[in-house]
Amino acid sequence: MVTKEEVEKIARNYDLKSVHIGTLGSHSALDIADGAKDEGFKTVVVCQKGRERPYFMFKRLFDEIIVLEKFSDIVKEEVQEKLRTLNTLFVPHRSFTTYVSYDNIEKNFKVPIFGNRTLLRSEERTAPKNQYYLLEKARIRQPRKFSSPEEIDRLAIVKVQEARRKIERAFFTVSSPEDFWKKARERIEKGIISEEDLKTAVIEEFVVGTYFNFNYFYSPVDKELEFLGVDRRLQTDLYDFVNLPARQQLDAEVPLQNIEVGHMPATVRESLLEKIFEIGFKFVETCEREYPPGIIGPFALQSAVTKDLEIVVFDVSPRVPGSPVLITTSPYTKFKYGFVVGTGRRIAMEIKKAISLGKITEIVT
Repeated sequence: MVTKEEVEKIARNYDLKSVHIGTLGSHSALDIADGAKDEGFKTVVVCQKGRERPYFMFKRLFDEIIVLEKFSDIVKEEVQEKLRTLNTLFVPHRSFTTYVSYDNIEKNFKVPIFGNRTLLRSEERTAPKNQYYLLEKARIRQPRKFSSPEEIDRLAIVKVQEARRKIERAFFTVSSPEDFWKKARERIEKGIISEEDLKTAVIEEFVVGTYFNFNYFYSPVDKELEFLGVDRRLQTDLYDFVNLPARQQLDAEVPLQNIEVGHMPATVRESLLEKIFEIGFKFVETCEREYPPGIIGPFALQSAVTKDLEIVVFDVSPRVPGSPVLITTSPYTKFKYGFVVGTGRRIAMEIKKAISLGKITEIVT
């Protein structure tokens, strides 16, 4: 296990006047780098061969581009040494935890991470103290879970990994045990999911409401929770399949998968903000108890707002959520700062303040 003492020693030996903010070349790297540039930092991005072009095309954003055969090679000692030589503070996102194993992140990646590296594992539904555990401990309303298909007595959503692309989840909706097995078999036959992955699928009630992704930032330096803004997810092949007339939807017989491909901005009615802050505070306090030192920086609660204005949280992102639309569309950071702040810039602002106050060890693990 990479210890707190090891990370603090590395961070103290850094030249803090020449820090590079680094990340993996995927997911939200552009947002992270753009925010770092806004605050005057140098940047480094670690890319995988064959997927590096965007980072060379947006070359204003990157001072250093490291290209590897595989993303997972980032744990090789020579790569880590390069990052440490650049005084890198590394920002994790979903691609980082997808392509680099949690064991390697927790035990072998000896580069200071902005955020809580042990909390990253909680995103996985198979982890002992996973996101469902944290939501329950925080007393935050979440969808009812069904322990077996035979319990399904209402509209439900099945969350299961794709067979070929483990980074993607082939969600589908069902309304009864019979409906579950019919749709599951159809997807197994088409090679979309596997029987093995179906055994570990999560089945939960489908909450009828409007879906929002609530983006937060917790500052260990200021001991303050901030609401960065809202986005909604664009998913295929749900969008824009629903724009077809109903008869054509039925004729198509497409097994919808709900694969996230983009984001769009949103706002919420002002009277909901009290509840949004309340669930954010509850989650921060719970993570501090269950995963000390708790939340460091950005996180998101994916939620549905019902007709009774109840917020139901169905997914948690315990790291950079990946919502670059906030850079230009969030009124909530404008209300706080007088200018719009995206997730990447808010991270850079926290790093800059921690450096100026001599508190760099409070924001890295």
